[in-house]
Amino acid sequence: MTSLTTISGTLSSAAGAQAPRDYGDVRGEFQSLLTGCGIYDLRQRAKIRLTGSDRTRWLNGMVTNNIRDLAPNHGVYCFLLNAQGHIQADLYAYDLGESLIVDLDAQQREKILQWFDHYIIADDVEVSDISDKLAAIGVAGPRAQSLLREGGMTFPDLAPLELCEPKCDCDCSCVQCTLLRGDDPAGNSYEVWLAPDKWKSTWDALIGGGAKPVGTEALELRRISQGIPRYGVDIRERDLPQETAQTRALNFTKGCYLGQEIVERIRSRGAVHRQFTAFLVEGLLPAPGTKIQVEHDEKEVGEITSSADLPLATGGRAVALGYLRREAASKDLHAGAASLKPATLPIA
Repeated sequence: MTSLTTISGTLSSAAGAQAPRDYGDVRGEFQSLLTGCGIYDLRQRAKIRLTGSDRTRWLNGMVTNNIRDLAPNHGVYCFLLNAQGHIQADLYAYDLGESLIVDLDAQQREKILQWFDHYIIADDVEVSDISDKLAAIGVAGPRAQSLLREGGMTFPDLAPLELCEPKCDCDCSCVQCTLLRGDDPAGNSYEVWLAPDKWKSTWDALIGGGAKPVGTEALELRRISQGIPRYGVDIRERDLPQETAQTRALNFTKGCYLGQEIVERIRSRGAVHRQFTAFLVEGLLPAPGTKIQVEHDEKEVGEITSSADLPLATGGRAVALGYLRREAASKDLHAGAASLKPATLPIA
């Protein structure tokens, strides 16, 4: 890879850190994620390391997914619930052999650290915030895998949320890094974890290899187009796991955990009253918080949590994400001045 000067971007505050909102071409950045290869700053993600002999048993009893049976160098997406079954946080947990790594948005870091401290009582578990010791770069798009390999990384085909230590033969002098394949619906995202002092040289080398830098605005468009809910925006503390439609966060055979009784009660019932849904929008794009109603009826049947005008290659497409009562899915719906139609995910 040839090292180039990092392209500057318009900055916005994200997760307590300065992250580029855009690099001057939001449409082009979004298109690179759909048809090429985009890279983006993931230093606003927090990393927490768990060590100690009880770490696996303890974390397994805290989250909704199966930590106990995780294979080394694999991860899972999880919810953290309170006793009433409401979602308090979302996170990824990875088994690195001698430790577990919890990866989450930095906005949730202090809350999670306090939560962990509260529930570690007589357990042999040590918690270390290593966010300042481990930085990350995101790489996504149909050309992501080939660009990484063409740039000098040698690695096997990875399953979603599988990690490896690739062999590197490139100009970025990264010495050692960890490569992670994401679990996005398109299946073409990766993360490079590395020491903070190697972040810029690796970023520049990836740009030199043909990747396009992408800001948070284009990433938000991609998230909405793929129907991925974001904690604090689409997932709130009042929501229940099955309402979010994120079955990937749940395991029903793992044993007891905080909030399990409520999750099992919902499962035995067979359904929830409302569910996270994507919508195609006709008319004025509804803002988050707009209530969804049945046409010619003032009864509220849901609400919008995210919305965007997607600059697709085939033309603009207005979409929204939100919650909808199950019995209203076949009705004529509107939110504000817009009409809505439930859509199949992802939208592209």
